Amino acid sequence: MVEVELITIIIAVFAFVILSKAIQIVKEYERVVIFRLGRLSGVKGPGLFFIIPVIDTVEKVDLRVVTIDVPKQVVITKDNVTVAVDAVIYYKVIEPSKAVNEVENYRYATSTLSQTTLRDVIGQIELDDVLSKREEINLQIQELLDASTDPWGIKVTNVTIRDVSIDETMLRAIAKQAEAEREKRARIILADGEFIAAEKMKDAAKLYEQVPVTIKLRELQTLAEISRERNLIVVSNSTNTAEIAAMSKAFSKQDLSKE
Repeated sequence: MVEVELITIIIAVFAFVILSKAIQIVKEYERVVIFRLGRLSGVKGPGLFFIIPVIDTVEKVDLRVVTIDVPKQVVITKDNVTVAVDAVIYYKVIEPSKAVNEVENYRYATSTLSQTTLRDVIGQIELDDVLSKREEINLQIQELLDASTDPWGIKVTNVTIRDVSIDETMLRAIAKQAEAEREKRARIILADGEFIAAEKMKDAAKLYEQVPVTIKLRELQTLAEISRERNLIVVSNSTNTAEIAAMSKAFSKQDLSKE
């Protein structure tokens, strides 16, 4: 009788262990890849499902977006400038069976591929483009990574270049270049202003030539403005000096009466 009870207890314990191994529960963001006798059986989850203990083995895969912090990569750009660039890569598994079957360790493989792709892309671009076209570089790296990881069932969702570090000597050279560029723009704007002013003066000269009296009126207006200033000597080669003198005297009296 005691032996029967002992056997019953052993069977119950064995059944409990088998059942606990057979019952699998995975979360909403997880999937389980099942291998039956070494062969791919399928993908299960989320929720509750059963497997055959000993015969089935499982690999759990997280479907959430994973962030890779790519360490600084020292790269020589296309114009032979040494820069240190780091980035952040975002990816997620979209086909768990491929992620387990096609590559030994998809996390490590994706991280290593991100570093090499970052170096390759930056090495083909000049420094000015690295500093000013980050959005285009991010998109280019993302497309290359996505194409390379697609056979692994991985989708690269975003790439962001976080920092570009340059040697101190190169920073000073870039500052000088920027200053020279600003000076060039200032000179161009000044030259454009001089050109426009010359064009306007040419047009005015044509009008004065067509109506000669206007140049006389302009001269008188200028003298009237000058006469308002004190301690000034006005020298004019005008033939009508009497008229000019009369105007100057009139304006002088006007200023005295205001005082």
